[in-house]
Amino acid sequence: MQERLNDEVCQEQQEPSLIRLHDSPVVRYLYLAAGFAALILAVAGVVLPILPTTPFVLLAAACFARSSKHFHDRLLANRVAGPIIREWVEHRSIPRRVKRWVYFLLAISFGSSILMMPSVWHQVMLAMLGIILVAFIWRIPVRDLPAGP
Repeated sequence: MQERLNDEVCQEQQEPSLIRLHDSPVVRYLYLAAGFAALILAVAGVVLPILPTTPFVLLAAACFARSSKHFHDRLLANRVAGPIIREWVEHRSIPRRVKRWVYFLLAISFGSSILMMPSVWHQVMLAMLGIILVAFIWRIPVRDLPAGP
């Protein structure tokens, strides 16, 4: 019995758990609802220039970690979002290639939106929002990934 407890403690020390479910079922449902809302905003952020996708995916992962092991595991298993979430949780950074994609997609979406706006006021407003968003993204630390085999 003692060996089994020691093995479990060693395993927990080797693999830090990302999931800490909340004690209250009501709060878990609130976290679950917030996680799905953040995920919907992340999906909308793929096509809308003002909504960033990555912060909403990270928020959804945090909410699912407090509400549902199943949905948290599904989000981590996603081939696109999973590695970004793991990188953020483990190192509080994003890979350089992801940051480059973010800049590229921001330039495309904000550039096309600015060109479609008839009013100069709207064009200036979008340009300012784009600059603020680029400054926010620029502040996120970057970690170069180790070269694979």
